Amino acid sequence: YDSRQRRLFMARDRAGEKPMFYSVGPRGLNFASELKGLMANPGLRREIDPEALDCYLAMGFVPGDRCILRGVRKLPPAHALTYDLANSSKQIWRYWQLPELDGVTRTEPQLLDELESLLADAVKRQLVADVPVGVLLSGGVDSSVVTAMAVRAVPKVQTFTIRFPGFGAYDETGHARLIANHFGTQHVELDATGADVNMLPMLARQYDEPLVDSSMIPTYLVSALIRRNCTVALGGDGGDELFAGYQHYGRLLRMQLGTGRVPLMVRKGLAATAGALLPVGFKGRNWLQALDVDLENGLPLIATYFDAGMRRRLTHRYLPPGSSAEAVRQSLMPSATDLLQRATRTDFLSYLPEDILVKVDRASMLSSLEVRAPLLDYRVVEFAFGKVPSHLKCTVGASKILLKKLAERLLPREFDFERKQGFSIPLASWLRSGPWLEFFKEVLLAKDAFFDRGASEGLLAGHIRGRSNSERLFALVMFELWRREYLSGPSPRN
Repeated sequence: YDSRQRRLFMARDRAGEKPMFYSVGPRGLNFASELKGLMANPGLRREIDPEALDCYLAMGFVPGDRCILRGVRKLPPAHALTYDLANSSKQIWRYWQLPELDGVTRTEPQLLDELESLLADAVKRQLVADVPVGVLLSGGVDSSVVTAMAVRAVPKVQTFTIRFPGFGAYDETGHARLIANHFGTQHVELDATGADVNMLPMLARQYDEPLVDSSMIPTYLVSALIRRNCTVALGGDGGDELFAGYQHYGRLLRMQLGTGRVPLMVRKGLAATAGALLPVGFKGRNWLQALDVDLENGLPLIATYFDAGMRRRLTHRYLPPGSSAEAVRQSLMPSATDLLQRATRTDFLSYLPEDILVKVDRASMLSSLEVRAPLLDYRVVEFAFGKVPSHLKCTVGASKILLKKLAERLLPREFDFERKQGFSIPLASWLRSGPWLEFFKEVLLAKDAFFDRGASEGLLAGHIRGRSNSERLFALVMFELWRREYLSGPSPRN
């Protein structure tokens, strides 16, 4: 704050690792790093923004500068804001943006050398702290590379892995132990035994803008356990967006090859038919609906939770006319002729800051643990988007190509370089019987529930019969718990 000019300046980090909410009212500018901070102001009207709700139900988060509460905004990543108290005016601008691919031809060894140097320096810088620092080691490529760089930088490295007893498919301790033994880290394996459904109201309170990502549960559990040992931890977030590690990138490239000769009008007809005839949660439904997008210029929302029709049904037409979530996403999509560039940049600008980084920040802060992401050092980001060509990121048959080649330099030969295990819980099985299912029914089928009872019952029944509705049900429950916590009175839809 400049007291002589009576001007406030604020800025948010490039990738969006930390949040910033603000609102402008008759008494000036209010701002906080948490939405609940603004809601402490009794003058703030707590009303749902219909367009933000539409985006939440479609994408799983509220994107860009929008907020779930009407009249509140988020300062987007890599943006700055000034507010002049003299005339109550504000100015917002972007101070940094992703570089365009420069088109310069570089050899693979040159790129590997530069990436290795950048990552080594980024990890070394982020290990600097006057408190104990650890590494979140999942046993995947990203966190294993971070561990390798950490061992270079400091003599003693603590690594932490979380396991879920009784759920072997979610247990990564063997992969993490291989890396820890290879590099001689002080390794700690933690048992996550507290994944109880009764923790959801607490998480809804902490995630004061709703988020659809059930991996917030293990993220919170591992944060709480690691905090017993250290105050700062390094993670591997960002690797999938920077170097094309998500499975849907290869599927998009395959779709582009397979549909290139099929007229767009034919594909639109198939997509509409799939949406009309196939039930929500039917395997492959989203990909069939994606056929109506021209992949030479557009980008389908593969991970959509609810299409426009289902959103209308859930909310009893509470939403504004038109498919606003699709239009919002289109407005946020960067222009790029290359499909992979378009997809990775979109995820970096939307999914990463609004889902992945929100999930980690809120869960870790709840435990007073600071999580740092060396892969999001701006020099690494600019290298990945400005210098690495698409064919060294992902093809139809391979993903995260350049980063895996670096991993081959650093990690033991027996390491599984092709394994892709997301940080998750067995939510789908928990929601077919037992306390999780009963809790979800209690929340969604309550008399004053926000969402249509018949639609919720259909999603529950479909999931029990084997459809993939666990994250959709999680989306509705977390919103309902959030509404109970922060919005007083009956459902605004009723």
